[in-house]
Amino acid sequence: MRFYTKQHRHYCGIDLHARSMYVCILDQAGEVLVHRNVKACPEAFLEIVAPYREDLVVAVECIFTWYWLADLCAEEKLAFVLGHALYMGAIHGGKAKNDKIDSLKIATLLRGGTIPQAYVYPAGMRATRDLLRRRLHFVRKSIALDVALVDRYDDLIQELELYLVRKAKIEEPQGFQLLRSIPGVGKVLAMTILYEIHDIHRFDRVQQFASYARLVRCAKESAGKKLGTGGKKIGNVHLKWAFSEAAVLFLRHEARGKTLVARLEKKHGKGKALSILAHKIGRAAYHMLVRGRPFELEKFMATA
Repeated sequence: MRFYTKQHRHYCGIDLHARSMYVCILDQAGEVLVHRNVKACPEAFLEIVAPYREDLVVAVECIFTWYWLADLCAEEKLAFVLGHALYMGAIHGGKAKNDKIDSLKIATLLRGGTIPQAYVYPAGMRATRDLLRRRLHFVRKSIALDVALVDRYDDLIQELELYLVRKAKIEEPQGFQLLRSIPGVGKVLAMTILYEIHDIHRFDRVQQFASYARLVRCAKESAGKKLGTGGKKIGNVHLKWAFSEAAVLFLRHEARGKTLVARLEKKHGKGKALSILAHKIGRAAYHMLVRGRPFELEKFMATA
């Protein structure tokens, strides 16, 4: 969990919705300077923060409406923090909850240096990533719900894939080719991994990346006793899916992978064996992108 700890003169917490937003601005001493509901639009935001722009930081919870506010703060040279929704819910949970209370809590967490950060994905590649996620939504949709849409969906998916491949080859040509060197990883999996990561160097260690991709579970202990694992929903679900698919496809394309999984099955069972393989492929992908080198099967099997 990463916290935003920089000190500022003014702290702005916003409970953001599609049409409205509750804005709370605190000073360094914690005094409330502004606390009111306004329309969710650039004009209203700039007007309400205008008297406090000197050394101002703005924070909002990571929900689907945050893009425009992040882009506006970037244009206006205002510090912006995207709060991790799941961690924030655990930190500032309480009996009473409404927009006014939530905005104050966000501003208070920001001022106190305890607001957990989520990654602010760059605007330039955001549309491609969202389109790729939409493509996955189309693919997963149950065909039984409406058989008449099958042919149309096929056309849409093919058009989306052609567009996405062209974008990937322009925006991230090296990473795209590197990931495709993993046995079984095709265009869609390579693009999913690539665009969900964006910048591999934002992860200092391979363990940090594996945790973000939901490839490991965090152990819970108390008084020396193991109480199971936690954090199943924290991390990137799209990377979890991609590496799980990559593990299954790896077995189809690489005979030695079957020998490896068979050995793991004897010790851990089939389900956990595939999870271990997905974890190893995720670690390999991290090192490939960091070092700029393609997949090395001999080295992979030796370390596995």
